[in-house]
Amino acid sequence: MRTNTSRRHFLKTAVAAGAAIGFPTVIPASALGRGGAVAPSGRVSVGLIGCGGRSRVAKEYLNYEKSQLVGVCDPIRERREKWAAEAGDCVQFNDFRDLLARDDIDAVHVVTADHWHVPISLAAARAGKDMYTEKPLGISIEQDLAARAIVEKHKRIFQYGTQQRSMEHMRKGIELVLNGHIGALKEIHVWAPHGASGGSATPVLPVPDGYDFDLWLGPAPEAPFCEDRCLVQGARNGIFHIYDYALGFIAGWGAHPVDQLQWWADAAGMEIPVSYLGRGTIPTEELFDTLTHWDVECVYANGLKMRFLDDETARKEGGVPNLEKVGRFGNCTMFIGEQGWVAVSRNGWEVFPEPLKQKAEDAGPKQLPVSGQHQRNFIDAVLSRRQPVANLTSAVQSDLICQLSDISIRTGRAIQWDPKREAIVGDAEAGKRMRRPMRKPWRL
Repeated sequence: MRTNTSRRHFLKTAVAAGAAIGFPTVIPASALGRGGAVAPSGRVSVGLIGCGGRSRVAKEYLNYEKSQLVGVCDPIRERREKWAAEAGDCVQFNDFRDLLARDDIDAVHVVTADHWHVPISLAAARAGKDMYTEKPLGISIEQDLAARAIVEKHKRIFQYGTQQRSMEHMRKGIELVLNGHIGALKEIHVWAPHGASGGSATPVLPVPDGYDFDLWLGPAPEAPFCEDRCLVQGARNGIFHIYDYALGFIAGWGAHPVDQLQWWADAAGMEIPVSYLGRGTIPTEELFDTLTHWDVECVYANGLKMRFLDDETARKEGGVPNLEKVGRFGNCTMFIGEQGWVAVSRNGWEVFPEPLKQKAEDAGPKQLPVSGQHQRNFIDAVLSRRQPVANLTSAVQSDLICQLSDISIRTGRAIQWDPKREAIVGDAEAGKRMRRPMRKPWRL
């Protein structure tokens, strides 16, 4: 195990030699002697990057015999200290670059604010680490495509944090659709929890001791430190609803039901929709400025229509069909066919006709990958070098649906997507929204 002193010496030597780096001082783990191999003990050594509320899912690494949590990282000292105390023998880091430079870490679990997901994943791939990255993927289409390119280049294992792929009833429901039990598809409805408005940039507060605010912001624009931006936890956490850091719940929550849609589409050989026309509500008066409500019609190349909504819009009259059966679901993916329908949600599933559930035990020859637990599936993939249940190629596709839906609403017009060129076509202004500027010195 290398010490911080040896790393500092290595960094100075590399910079003096004119080493080219995409991120400030990111050094590949292979250069430190790790070479991409898993731990000799056969256990995967994991580093946790981000110790906020959502990081609780990483506790599974403490309970699985094939993994061990050896490092935790967060620019907020109190959070990383709390996690390190719970994890036991665990090294703490303020800066993710220091964690990535360690040659005793095989993989990372990235559970930061959304605007950090792709930049840290890129750095992890360059450092030779496998990664489990929370949803949503990026805050721009450019970021999504960059993530896929760099992970493929470095041959890394990537698990997307869409845990619903590891829920048995979700898999069974989609297999019913794939094997034709509801007949030819007529339409699809997808909905997710609505976003939040409000928040205030005042009063401006002094940055607390042990809070590295500049690193917390990272590639996002400079901003004043305030409670609603930086200190609130839970569903009204500002990082979920401020456009500098996220698309909002259209992606942050939408990632889950849209991922189930994409799971079906991958197996059915379908590209993502090519046309998007949406309307929605974007707050303009206060700090939170991501979509609170949305209703987007998405059309596939073969003419199949998918409607993407927030849950409140879905529950209104004319929102989604079969509301008496599915209205309790805050997030859902509903497939409607000529002979029946299937609706899957993390809170359960509904089918029509009801006897279809019995057929789900053996739906037919078209089968989806089986995962009993999402974090364990990731560890097993790292050891076997086979991609896990929620791979990056699929993650990019599902995230693009959320991105393009948001762009349609923000431009107020239909968006046309070319899946071969992976570009918005016929609208130069909308095309500019495929990218986001990054605060120096950060770059993709």
